[in-house]
Amino acid sequence: MLIHPWDAAGDDEALAFVRANEFGHLVASGRDREVPVVVPTQFLVTGESAIVLHLARPNPIWAAIEENPMVVLSVAGDWAYIEGAWKALPGTDEEPGLGVPTTYYAAVQLVCRAEVVTDADGVLEILRAQLARLDAGLADPREHSRRLPGIRGLRLAVQKINGKFKYGGNVDEAHRRYVADRLAERDGPGDAAARGHVLRRTSSSEAG
Repeated sequence: MLIHPWDAAGDDEALAFVRANEFGHLVASGRDREVPVVVPTQFLVTGESAIVLHLARPNPIWAAIEENPMVVLSVAGDWAYIEGAWKALPGTDEEPGLGVPTTYYAAVQLVCRAEVVTDADGVLEILRAQLARLDAGLADPREHSRRLPGIRGLRLAVQKINGKFKYGGNVDEAHRRYVADRLAERDGPGDAAARGHVLRRTSSSEAG
């Protein structure tokens, strides 16, 4: 992933985004494969930088992880299309029709070492942690003991965090705030989240 200096995110900012968006794509390259295995999945961040999840036993990712335990968990979101005309500030000689459109988004890629969990107690521990976060009113997963052999758990130890927050960091404050106002006016899907990132990162750069 290309990350320009003005789009780079620190580990704390990146992990906060991942915790707020606990769904992504787990990528396992295996060894000597033509294409990697890519699995969309829910997950849970535990502790400072550990992740747990579970998948069905027939999932093709297990063979790839056995070949190579290094995986990537990719999370992206809070995206919004930025119209070209928004790049032209009122009262300037900038022509709206010559503005270059773009897309704002956040993307975090976590490089992890995977540990496969097959024992029942370990799988139950992962399921309980996920349910406590998502659906705490349910019965203990041990009540579904007959189904447990059909799943495996994964523990991911994060080795490296690559975070990108592409929200106008390459333009000045006036342009960023103008775009933030346009996002508020349009109020389409993703616009509020993108606007929040624009203003937060603008305020952070001012404070810095």
